[in-house]
Amino acid sequence: MTDRNLSKAALRGEPSYVWRAGQQRRLDMILKAAGERVKGLILENGCGVGTYVEHLAQFGGTVIGLEYDFERAKEARKNSPHIFNAAGEFLPLPPSTLRRSFDTASPVNLPTQGAAFDLILSHEVIEHVQDDRLAIREMIRILKPGGRAVIFCPNRGYPFETHGIYWKGEYHFGNKLFVNYLPRALRDKLAPHVRVYSAKDLEKLFAGLPVKFIERAIIFGAYDNIIARFGAFGKVLRGVLQFLEKTPLKIFGLSHFWVVEKI
Repeated sequence: MTDRNLSKAALRGEPSYVWRAGQQRRLDMILKAAGERVKGLILENGCGVGTYVEHLAQFGGTVIGLEYDFERAKEARKNSPHIFNAAGEFLPLPPSTLRRSFDTASPVNLPTQGAAFDLILSHEVIEHVQDDRLAIREMIRILKPGGRAVIFCPNRGYPFETHGIYWKGEYHFGNKLFVNYLPRALRDKLAPHVRVYSAKDLEKLFAGLPVKFIERAIIFGAYDNIIARFGAFGKVLRGVLQFLEKTPLKIFGLSHFWVVEKI
């Protein structure tokens, strides 16, 4: 990975480039949370290269992918022969026209007026934005009453910091053990480029907003890379860890999965 790509990975994470069991599992969770809203107007806030946009578009809704990074938005445009708008202007397309579009505005100040969306997906994004409280507030603002936001973000209880760390002024990519268990000030000094959340942290982001909580869960990953390398052992490991989601040991899971509904 080049220095430029390392810097981008540090600041914005790495999007889903391929579709495997982990992505499919999360899509199934999104669809269950969405219900009939999946046939309405959908925003993926921070769509990367458009992988989830493409899969969500198969269910009959109009899906708009919002991506801050220009190069990733261009890649999303290659994957979908529809609209790419470099000006960052919002494109409110009716379901009878195009099913997928991509926009390059910021995921913090969303460029639309009033309540518009039936469903918003924020997949491992809020930890990277400048102001996560503002990002959440904006998502709720543009939801229709009864619309839902589906949010995945890193869990502080996970034993690894998956976004790498800075050490002596240099960025070190990859999973770093126990970083998230350090006192917050020290943890944030090692990983100033990405947030990590406890349940209380997330509750504070939604405080005072007109929402009700539909689901607040912690999930483990699908560990597709481990399965690809170790086969049956990896599948057993995945089964055990995902079983722990039903136990108090879920606090060690990879990500929060929250579903909120605007009231």
